[in-house]
Amino acid sequence: QVQLVESGGGLVQTGGSLRLSCAASGRTFSSYAMGWFRQAPGKEREFVAGIKWSGAMTNYADSVKGRFTISVDNAKKTVYLQIYSLKPEDTAVYYCAAKSGGWPERTAQHYDYWGQGTQVTVSS
Repeated sequence: QVQLVESGGGLVQTGGSLRLSCAASGRTFSSYAMGWFRQAPGKEREFVAGIKWSGAMTNYADSVKGRFTISVDNAKKTVYLQIYSLKPEDTAVYYCAAKSGGWPERTAQHYDYWGQGTQVTVSS
């Protein structure tokens, strides 16, 4: 049973930084692609960043390029999302997702497993 557990969210001021973590368990993830999505109140879930577990490919939403960095620590079986220069519009619940094989797709329906989410709130 695949489990994804996010952590690292919180309340930060505009311009601050956060590092979100997604601890993965229950499977060997070497062939998996991982994604981070976010959902703000009243809005649809949107893709933020993705990565092949090998790290060979990354994918970012245009809105976060240059501010967000996704990475994998294979030894810890953890996927990270480093966020810099936070803006109030980054406020959302951030979800980690996993898909078996393939590329880190930008659409949520391609992903097989989801975490419970971690709240990020950016104050102005």
